[in-house]
Amino acid sequence: MPCRAGDEAVQAGRNAELSVSEALAQRRSVRGFLPDPVERSTVEAILTDARRAPSGANLQPGRFIALTGTPLRALSRALAEAIADGRPQVAEYSYFPKKMPPELKARQRAAGYALYEALGIERRDLEGRRRQFDRNYQFFDAPVGLIVAIDRAMGKGCFMDLGMAIMALLASAESRGLATCGLGAIAHYGDVAHEALGLPEEELVVCGIALGRADPAHPANVVRTARAPLEVFAELRGF
Repeated sequence: MPCRAGDEAVQAGRNAELSVSEALAQRRSVRGFLPDPVERSTVEAILTDARRAPSGANLQPGRFIALTGTPLRALSRALAEAIADGRPQVAEYSYFPKKMPPELKARQRAAGYALYEALGIERRDLEGRRRQFDRNYQFFDAPVGLIVAIDRAMGKGCFMDLGMAIMALLASAESRGLATCGLGAIAHYGDVAHEALGLPEEELVVCGIALGRADPAHPANVVRTARAPLEVFAELRGF
């Protein structure tokens, strides 16, 4: 069936290259994906872009393990089984402050409530919230899942470099019409992912990333978190 003019315009917009500013403004965490596969060449191009991020002394710390098809399903199954078996979570690094300041706690709650409201999950529905959270370990059914790892011997600055590489990856994916979601929850069962993928002993699992095409009909994808205004997080002096 031929595409309608409106459909062609939408597709053309998706295929058009975005500026860096446009990609950053458009990017969001997507938690509902279409099953459409992502070509290997596209994943390779996105990973190549990620490695172009700045790196102190050009150490280029960290690496990415991209999975699709059977390997991705096997990892998701291992994570689901670990949760079902009551396997304890690990905490090889601290993601959040040990004592969350009130203003940051408010941001965290607002983001969570917005997502649960979009999905029709009541605030007191703890089981529903748990099931939604566990979808992190299924990569939200994205066709591609990535595991981000780093050598444990690297210093804290190298985590900053790896973070820049991850941001470059997210922006590259967005510019190509693809969607992503960072999955810090994977680190809760980093040992499970480590075992399932047979990673080297010296490597630490930092997080996961879901990658694919956003499902425009999925209710989770209407959620956009607010960002602090410029005057809250930046100072401009001498301008």
